[in-house]
Amino acid sequence: MMAMPALSVGSGVGVRPALSVPSCSTASSSSLRSSSNVGQARLSRCLWQKVAGERKLNLLGRKRILETVASAELNTVPLSEVASDSPAPISDRRLENEDIKEEARRHNRNEPCTTFSAKYVPFTPGIVSSEEYSLDEVIYRSKTGALLDVEHDLCALKKYDANYWKNLFDSRVGKTTWPYGSGVWSKKEWVLPELDNDDIVSVFEGNSNLFWAERFGKEFLQMNDLWVKHCGISHTGSFKDLGMTVLVSQVNRLRRLKKPVVGVGCASTGDTSAALSAYCAAAGIPAIVFLPANKISIAQLVQPIANGALVLSLDTDFDGCMRLIREVTAELPIYLANSLNSLRLEGQKTAAIEICQQFDWQVPDWVIVPGGNLGNIYAFYKGFNMCKELGLIERIPRLVCAQAANANPLYQAYKDGFENFKPITASSTFASAIQIGDPVSIDRAIYALKNCDGIVEEATEEELMDACAIADQTGMFTCPHTGVALTALMKLRKRGVIGPNDRTVVVSTAHGLKFTQSKIGYHSKELEGLASTYANPPVAVRDDFGSVMDVLRQKLSLRIPRTKFYRHARNEYNDFVFMTAVLAYLNMFYGRQ
Repeated sequence: MMAMPALSVGSGVGVRPALSVPSCSTASSSSLRSSSNVGQARLSRCLWQKVAGERKLNLLGRKRILETVASAELNTVPLSEVASDSPAPISDRRLENEDIKEEARRHNRNEPCTTFSAKYVPFTPGIVSSEEYSLDEVIYRSKTGALLDVEHDLCALKKYDANYWKNLFDSRVGKTTWPYGSGVWSKKEWVLPELDNDDIVSVFEGNSNLFWAERFGKEFLQMNDLWVKHCGISHTGSFKDLGMTVLVSQVNRLRRLKKPVVGVGCASTGDTSAALSAYCAAAGIPAIVFLPANKISIAQLVQPIANGALVLSLDTDFDGCMRLIREVTAELPIYLANSLNSLRLEGQKTAAIEICQQFDWQVPDWVIVPGGNLGNIYAFYKGFNMCKELGLIERIPRLVCAQAANANPLYQAYKDGFENFKPITASSTFASAIQIGDPVSIDRAIYALKNCDGIVEEATEEELMDACAIADQTGMFTCPHTGVALTALMKLRKRGVIGPNDRTVVVSTAHGLKFTQSKIGYHSKELEGLASTYANPPVAVRDDFGSVMDVLRQKLSLRIPRTKFYRHARNEYNDFVFMTAVLAYLNMFYGRQ
C-alpha cells in the first residue's frame, strides 16, 4: 500500500488528494475506506478515525464528507466544515511545555511513511552503471573515482501530478510546522524523503527574498524584468545554509545509527565554514574547519570561531586546504562536508524550485549564478530539471555561470567549447569564496551548462567592484560574488544576448555585510590598481554652517546666490545670526513667487 506524504501542515486539517479521486456520482463509503483509491489521503485517514466512535452518521454528514473527498483540487479543509455533526477539530495550539518537534510527534509527523527514496549513484552521464549506495554509507566517490550524485525514485514521485506537488509546497510556505517551515525541508520529499524529521537540523533556512531590481534594471540596463534572488539573507549570510542543513541532518542520523562519525570537516574560503559551524553547533556535533590564512574576510573568519569550531588556519590556498581535508577524512572518522559530497547539492537545488514557486510556477528566461567550486550551477540545473521532469514547469531556463577573471578555469574551458579543461592556480580576488582554480564539480557544471544551452562569463576585479558600487547605489548591498554575476549580466545585455524584456534572475550568494572591508577600500579609493569610479567617500567639513552650506550647494547643485546677507553673516556673525539671515533671504525669495 502506497503511503501518502504528510500533507497537513497544521493539526485539525484534512487534505483532498490529487489522485484517483472518485466523482460525486460514484463515490461511496467503501471507496473512501480503500486507501489505494485515494492515495492514502490524510483526509480519509483523519475523518474516519474521528467518526470511528460513532456507529451511525446521519445522511447530511455522510454526504458532506463524500463531497469533500470527491473534490479534484488539492486543498486544506477544516474538519469543522466537513460535517455538521463531526467531532470538534483537534486544537491547533501546542500543549503546555510542548516544543514544535514534540507537536510533530503527537501528530505523527516525525516518522513519515513513504515509498519515496533516494540513493547515491556514480555521476557518469551517458554511461550505464549498476553501482549504487545507500545514503547511510560514508562514501564520496564511485569505484572508478567518479563523483556521486543523489538519485531520486522519479517513478514514485510521478504517481502524484504537478498540481499535487505545487499545492503541497505552497501550503507549507510561511508555516512554523516542523520541519516544513524551512524552505529546504518544505520540499523534503524531493530532498531526503526517508530521513526522520527528528534527525533534521534546521534553522528554517531558505524562503529567501526574490526582489524586483527595478531601478538597477531600468536605469542601467534598460530591463523591466530583472530580479535578484538574495540567498545571502539566511542564517549565516550565504546560500551555503541550504546545503548544510541537509548534510548535517544526515550526519545526525548517522550518529544516531552509531556510525563511526566523530565530527564534520571542510575546507573553506569562508562561507562553507560559517554554515558548517553553525549547523554543527545547533546539533552538538564537532566541526573542523581548514581555512587559507589571510585570504578570507574577518566577518567570515569570526563565524566558525564564534560557533565553537576547531579552526585550522593553513598557509596555502583553498585548493591546498581541499587536498589536506581529503587526506584527513580518508584517515579519520571525520565526515567531509565540501561539495564533493553530493548531499549539499540536494539542499542547494531547492533555491531553483523556490524561484519557480515565487514566480507562481513560471520559468525565468535566464538565471545567473556565481561559480567557484561549481557545485551550485549544477544544483540549480538539477532543481529546475526535477521540476520539468515532474511536470511543474515546461522548460529549463538558460543558466549563466559567472567567474572572477582571476579564478576562471571554467570560462577558459567554455571558450574552447568545453573540449579541454585545465586547472589553474587562482589569483587573489575580492570574490574570495569563488577563488578556486581546480573546482571539484567541473564535470557536473559542464554537464549542466551543455544541457541548458548555458553560458560562462567572467569579471575583472575592477568590473566586479564597479558593478557592486552601481548596484548598491540603487538600494542593494551586494557581496563581491554578486558583483561577478552582475558584471556577467551587464556584458550579456550589452551584447544583446539577454533582451530588454527577458525575465532574468541574478543569484546573490552572500550578504554584503560579510565583505565590508572591500567596500570600505573601494569607497576610500585605497584599492591598488582600481580607479574606483563610483566611489562615494565621506566629505570632511568644518563644523560651521557656512562650510556645510558650501558643500551642500556643490554636491546637490543648489542655486543659492551669494547675497550680501550670506556674505555678511558668513564673515561677521555667529551661526544663529547667519541662520536668521538665510531664512530672511529665503522668505524674501519665495515671497516674490
